Amino acid sequence: MGWVSPYTCLVIETGEAVVLVDTGAGSLGPDTGKLMRVLRSEQISPRDIDVVILTHGHPDHIGGNTVNGEPAFPDARFAMWRGEWEFWTSGEAEQRLGHGKEVLLGSAHVNLPPIKGQVDLIECESEVVPGIRAIAAPGHTPGHMALEAESGGERLLCVSDAFLHPIHVERPDWYSIFDLSPSQLTDTRRRLLGMASGSGALVFAFHFPFPGLGGFSRVGEAWRWEPLAADA
Repeated sequence: MGWVSPYTCLVIETGEAVVLVDTGAGSLGPDTGKLMRVLRSEQISPRDIDVVILTHGHPDHIGGNTVNGEPAFPDARFAMWRGEWEFWTSGEAEQRLGHGKEVLLGSAHVNLPPIKGQVDLIECESEVVPGIRAIAAPGHTPGHMALEAESGGERLLCVSDAFLHPIHVERPDWYSIFDLSPSQLTDTRRRLLGMASGSGALVFAFHFPFPGLGGFSRVGEAWRWEPLAADA
């Protein structure tokens, strides 16, 4: 049985800033690179984006950073966890990566250097912009980041690739070939599950079936993914 994984980027309008979470896969595959078209359909131009938050450095999350070698969002500040940026730009990735190394490194070399002058590096859990907080979520990659957005007493927890498939909610100890540190990832997942189920937060997961929104509910000693219908 096959699994077709969505790549769903997120736009948050805070009232003070237009924030884009990840930029998709760009030209990675024949069915990717639709971000700009989708933004235009929502009357959002590249120059409308004030902040781009990169949850981590994998190709399907940074592939839309650039167009023809130039930043795709020329007026935006980019935000990335310091440890993640350094992993991809210091040579550490070349030493530690295994499966898919050439594709992963190739994307990083194309899509990170052009934004160097626009990037702000995050060193601790703190607000990226008012109302959106960076949450350390390592394991999938060294500086993988989750986000918590709050407005009017409601919360949204963006888990990015801490969970790649709904089965990982039920089995947080299961991992993929792309997860760099499985034991660390398991700890991260349990923390995020506790955060979401304890607060009743809406959850957004980049690779879950569109729209990737739902909740984590506690069932005895385990958890379950409760998807929100696309037309809800």
